[in-house]
Amino acid sequence: MAIVTSTEMFKKAYNGGYAIGAFNVNNMEIIQGITEAAIEVKAPLILQVSSGARKYAKHVYLMKLIEAAVEDAEQTAGFDLPICVHLDHGDTFELCKSCIDGGFSSVMIDGSSKSFEDNIALTKQVVEY
Repeated sequence: MAIVTSTEMFKKAYNGGYAIGAFNVNNMEIIQGITEAAIEVKAPLILQVSSGARKYAKHVYLMKLIEAAVEDAEQTAGFDLPICVHLDHGDTFELCKSCIDGGFSSVMIDGSSKSFEDNIALTKQVVEY
């Protein structure tokens, strides 16, 4: 499986002198189009899922679509396509935890609606998890 962490991906990009595209996804057609383009140019990518997209498409469906994209790259192109699965602007610890437990390799906690102190506490909780 070619689902990787953003840390690993960014280290390679930094050392290789290239950028990595990040794309918000919420259905099969978007995931398929983005990953097929990435396969064509042999480029790693970040597939971002917002909390709204996760509610719309459901976590399990999105993960299976991403797993299918990874498998397709291996079968049709003959290589592992590095994909980081990222929660974009998660607003609760529970959401971040659920995404981590469900196979996401990266999460962003967004505590901007909270006080500075509560934002720090929430961020710390996610980082520790």
